[in-house]
Amino acid sequence: MLTFTICLLILVGGYFTYGRYIERIFGPDVKRLTPALTKADGVDYIPLPAWKIFMIQFLNIAGLGPIFGAIMGAKFGAASYLWIVLGSVLAGATHDYLAGMLSLRQGGESLPEIIGRYLGVTTKQVMRGFTVILMVLVGAVFVAGPAGLLAKLTPDSLDVTFWIIVVFIYYIVATLLPIDKIIGKIYPVFAVALLFMAVGILVMLYVNAPALPEVWEGVRNTHPNAAVLPIFPVMFISIACGAISGFHATQSPLMARCMTSEKYGRPVFYGAMITEGIVALIWAAAATYFYQENGTAESNASVIVDAITRNWLGTAGGILAILGVVAAPITSGDTAFRSARLIVADFMGMEQKSVRRRLYICIPMFIIAVGLLLYSLSDAEGFDKIWRYFAWGNQTLAVFTLWAVTVYLVKADKNYWVTFIPALFMTSVCSTYICIAPEGLGQSHFISYCVGLVCVLIAIIWFAGWKLKAGKMKDKNEG
Repeated sequence: MLTFTICLLILVGGYFTYGRYIERIFGPDVKRLTPALTKADGVDYIPLPAWKIFMIQFLNIAGLGPIFGAIMGAKFGAASYLWIVLGSVLAGATHDYLAGMLSLRQGGESLPEIIGRYLGVTTKQVMRGFTVILMVLVGAVFVAGPAGLLAKLTPDSLDVTFWIIVVFIYYIVATLLPIDKIIGKIYPVFAVALLFMAVGILVMLYVNAPALPEVWEGVRNTHPNAAVLPIFPVMFISIACGAISGFHATQSPLMARCMTSEKYGRPVFYGAMITEGIVALIWAAAATYFYQENGTAESNASVIVDAITRNWLGTAGGILAILGVVAAPITSGDTAFRSARLIVADFMGMEQKSVRRRLYICIPMFIIAVGLLLYSLSDAEGFDKIWRYFAWGNQTLAVFTLWAVTVYLVKADKNYWVTFIPALFMTSVCSTYICIAPEGLGQSHFISYCVGLVCVLIAIIWFAGWKLKAGKMKDKNEG
C-alpha cells in the first residue's frame, strides 16, 4: 500500500507543482475574451460556470478507460502504477492542458484544425477523417459496456439489448440538443456518482489494506500471458485514458467554447486529467487486490467492477458505485458523437444553429455507429477487436497532438521539451504496438522494437531538420 499511497500523493502534488509550471509556460491571458463570449450561438458556444465546466470535462474524458483500462493494466503489476502517475503528470495532463488552451486561443477550434495549423494541410486532412472515425468508434464501444452493467441492476426483462437501445437514443438526443439542455444539467449529477464510486473504493482500500505490489520489489511483468504481451508497449496502450489519451484533446474544444476566462484552463484541463489519473490508480489497486484474492485472471472488467463494488460497499453502495461507472462511458459516448459533429461542421463550414443542418451530419454518423455496434454484438470477439483498435487509434491521436503542440511551443519560443519527450515516447509506443500486437502485424519482439526505434529516430531527424529550417527563416525575417 505504500507505493499506492506515494503515487496518490504525487498525482495530487503534480497538479500544484508541474501543472503550475506548464501553465506558466503557456501564459494564460485573463484579459483576453474567450470564444464563449465572442461567438455565443446558444448551441455549442455557451458561457458556463467554471465548476460545471470541470465536471463536464472530467466526465467527457473519463470513459471506460480509467476503469476498464486500469483493471486490464493492473495485470502487468506495479509498473501500471508508475505509468498512471508519470503518464498523467508529465504527459497526459500536459497534453490536455496545452491542446485545450490552443483551442481556446483559436476560437474553440476542433482538434484536427489545431493539428493542421502546426503540422500542415495534409496532416490536417488525414486527422479530420481519422478523428471522426475514432469518435464514432468511441460512441460504438461506449454503448455495450454501460448497457451490460445496467442490465445487472435491473430485472431480466430489461436485458442488455433494451439498455443498448436506451443508451443509443440518449446519445442521439444529447448530440443534437444545445449543450446546456442535457449535458449541462445532468453531468453534475453523474459526476457526483462517479466521485462517490472513487472515494468509496479508495476508503475501502485503506480499510482492507491489501498487500499490493511495491515498486522496490521489482516491476516484473505479472500478466498471465506475459510472453505474448510485454509491458512495453502493451501496457501503455491498455492504460490510456488513465495516463494519456488523444481522445481528451477532442473533448477539450467543447469546453473551450464554454469557458469565460483563460485562468480556468489549469483546473479544467490539467485538473480533470489528474482526477482521472486518481480514478485509474484506485481501480488498478482494487483490481490487483481482486486478482490476488480470487486467484484468477478474469478478463471481463464488468465482472470485476460488480464484484468489488458489491463486496466492499454493500448492495446500496455498490449500486451507486456502479451507476458512477456507468455514467463515465455514457458521458464520453455522447460527447464523442458531439465532437464528431463539430469536427465535420468545422471543415465543411456548416453552421450548427439549425437542427436540420445538425441532422445532415448526424444521420450518416449514427448509421455507421449502429453498423459497428451490430458487428460487435454478432461476433464473439467483435467488441474486443473494436476496443483494441480504438485504444491504438486513441494513443496515435495523442502522438499527433503532442507533435503539434511541440511545434507551437518552438514557434512561440517556449520550453518545447515538456511535450517533445512525451511525443517521442508515445511515438515509440504506438509504432511498436501495431507491429507486436496480435490484432496488428503480429511480428516478433525483436522486429517490433527495431521498428519502434527506427520510427523514433525518423521523428528526431524530422524535428531537428524542421527546427533548423524554422530558425533560419526566423533569422531571415528578423534581419
